[in-house]
Amino acid sequence: MSAGKIMVVEDDLALSAGLCFELDMNGYLTVAAYNTGKARQLAATEDFDLVLLDVNLPDGNGMDLCRELKEDCPQLPVIFLTANDLEEDVVAGFDLGADDYVTKPFSMKILLKRVEAALRHAGGKEQSPKDLWADGFLSLDFGSLTARRGQEQIAITPNEYKLLRVLTENEGNVLTRQTLLGKLWDSEGNYIDDHTLTVTMNRLRAKIEGEGHTYIRTVRGMGYIWTGGR
Repeated sequence: MSAGKIMVVEDDLALSAGLCFELDMNGYLTVAAYNTGKARQLAATEDFDLVLLDVNLPDGNGMDLCRELKEDCPQLPVIFLTANDLEEDVVAGFDLGADDYVTKPFSMKILLKRVEAALRHAGGKEQSPKDLWADGFLSLDFGSLTARRGQEQIAITPNEYKLLRVLTENEGNVLTRQTLLGKLWDSEGNYIDDHTLTVTMNRLRAKIEGEGHTYIRTVRGMGYIWTGGR
């Protein structure tokens, strides 16, 4: 289990290779992009936990790219890594929603600490493997209470998150309706009845499942099983 998946957007090939090497050696999974076009393509097809982003790129501006990334995925941490050290550049970066702004030259040890802090603040994978369930189509982050289906962010209620957490933690095992009902007491002790469980389960399926992606299977007379999309 990696500590997080990071996209490195840097057009200096030597620096990009060095960054990816150091990050990989520290347990991260890195993907390199040398221009904004490649970065957009990667962001549209893959999920990342953090982006390291240069400002001056061969085919565009990292500031514009940051704005786009944040519009599509507001919780995605972005750290600028750039030679632009003017105060107005730094302020502009933070105004766009960047989590940090590191100027070149920089200390790799300090950068690693800043990456670690940004991931921790974002409540991403680094919290605990149990806080995230993902298979490339569906992504559930129980730390930040966010969920995505494909490229779409979906709204899930607190009870639905509780249900998902119990199901995913018991992947492949049948959970009886009685077990699930017992787990769905809210913080005030209000009980979720059998009918509400059925309604919640049906609504949840409609939200997370899609063509070719079935996650919850009903075991007649017993309960439900999280199949993990298989």
